[in-house]
Amino acid sequence: MQFPNARILIFAKAPEPGYAKTRLIPALGAEGAAELYKVLLKQTIEWAVEANLSPVQLWCAPHSAHAFFQSLARQYDVSLHEQSGADLGERMCRAADFALNRSEMALLIGGDCPLLSSVHLLQSLQWLKEGNNAVVGPAEDGGYVLLGLRQNARALFEDMPWGGDQVLKLTRKRLAELQWRWQELEPLWDLDRPADYERWQLQQS
Repeated sequence: MQFPNARILIFAKAPEPGYAKTRLIPALGAEGAAELYKVLLKQTIEWAVEANLSPVQLWCAPHSAHAFFQSLARQYDVSLHEQSGADLGERMCRAADFALNRSEMALLIGGDCPLLSSVHLLQSLQWLKEGNNAVVGPAEDGGYVLLGLRQNARALFEDMPWGGDQVLKLTRKRLAELQWRWQELEPLWDLDRPADYERWQLQQS
């Protein structure tokens, strides 16, 4: 394992109809959107584990006892953890605290970015090891698909308009206000909306 003192945190929702990938329901229906999320999440875990860069943690919502999460833990070398907090920012902040109290670096990712790969994780970990405080993986929609940290700061997570197009801009602003040194990956896109699904299908063909 190349970076045993780092942790890769994958944030995951239980793949229940009406709970996961709700913005894809108009195109796929509630069950279809949940099934697609299963596929994407499993693929993410698979390549993250196979990369053998760092221990992989699956941060589960609403709880880790869901049968799908339990099956993933049996199939792959991942540890299960439960998200807690009032909003996404608080849940991410608490998970980052947990990881950084036990390791030197943490990468926070989701399970719905088809183009994110082990190459991006390796680059991010190398940048952090070189002394950068943070790494950001920009998303084309104005958010981010990866956040790498050597230390935590609540300012990166509080009062953030999650799901909107200002998240990346505000994150950059707050990193600058913290006077942190950070690097950015190439912009990628995550699979949130029907147009993203069509784009993904074209790549599969």
